[in-house]
Amino acid sequence: MTLLGHLGELRRRLTRVVIAVILGFFACYSVAEPMYDWLLIPLKANLPPNGQLTFLSPQGLFFVYMKLALLASVFLTSPFAFYQLWAFIAPGLYREEKRAILPLSLLSALFFLSGAAFCYFMVFPVAFEFFMSFATDVIVPMISVDEYLSFVVKLLLAFGLVFEMPLFSYFLSRMGLLTPQAMRRHRKYAVLAIFIVAAILTPPDVFSQCLMAAPMLVLYEVSVYVSALARKGRSAAKPADAADAAGADGERAEDAGTKREGSEHA
Repeated sequence: MTLLGHLGELRRRLTRVVIAVILGFFACYSVAEPMYDWLLIPLKANLPPNGQLTFLSPQGLFFVYMKLALLASVFLTSPFAFYQLWAFIAPGLYREEKRAILPLSLLSALFFLSGAAFCYFMVFPVAFEFFMSFATDVIVPMISVDEYLSFVVKLLLAFGLVFEMPLFSYFLSRMGLLTPQAMRRHRKYAVLAIFIVAAILTPPDVFSQCLMAAPMLVLYEVSVYVSALARKGRSAAKPADAADAAGADGERAEDAGTKREGSEHA
């Protein structure tokens, strides 16, 4: 296929993804209010009796529901988008790469959802209990619905991405770019980097930063173990690859000898 043919196919697949996101947006907007109420559950459990949720403009809540519907649509249509990407690049992949894509994709989705679930069920209750503890009879929390959505979505995405750390460690170790020895040797720098990343990904307060840094530290230790397993698998695969390569060379040499004999007889 020519370059223009590839570009045309890419355009068609991107168009399908955009149409799916638009259709998903309208479907999600019809249930945007229940979805937002579900996101409010951890806050409502810790909101003082005099606390309020507010929107500061006539159209404020409308745009919050639109933003939530768009985010939900992108999330729900992501498997379809991945399929379109897969269908586009699959012809250029080796058989081993094709076999590895599906399990790794499922693991990636599982890790991401595990991170988001950990954030929703474990982090949010603790975080909102801590934040709402500063309220008094005079100082009343009045939380913007827009800012609350941004806060929740950022943390859910951040924890989902952070939980991908063992998978990244596996990839880099299989490629020979990372070793468990190096991870152990540079652990103190990793701890510093973890707190810096947590400060970037979370809202600007120390408590949220620590809530994210704690599981990241645990995941780092898990990644060291995963890296060791990946390196063992890589070492075990080398003799097999060498044997396959030797067998392929032998077959090519045998074919070449057969062809020479045939030409001599001719």
